[in-house]
Amino acid sequence: MTGTSKWLCGGAALCLILGACGQKADLEPLAGASLPPAPYGSAAQPSPEELLDLPTLAAPQRSVELRRRSEEREDDPFDLPPE
Repeated sequence: MTGTSKWLCGGAALCLILGACGQKADLEPLAGASLPPAPYGSAAQPSPEELLDLPTLAAPQRSVELRRRSEEREDDPFDLPPE
């Protein structure tokens, strides 16, 4: 092995090691800090888990409808030639 390949292997190993060490504990606010204020009109303070949940509109489900035959595309009024 040459010196360069040793550095590349060492760098790759370091990236794998650092990528594998993640915190598995529950999330909590920092010492002296609090959670964000409750949303306007809500009486209850959401928990950290509730704050991390994405609403359905933020992450919609994919539509995986397959085409069975080729179809003509509809005219796109925004597909304009360059000026």
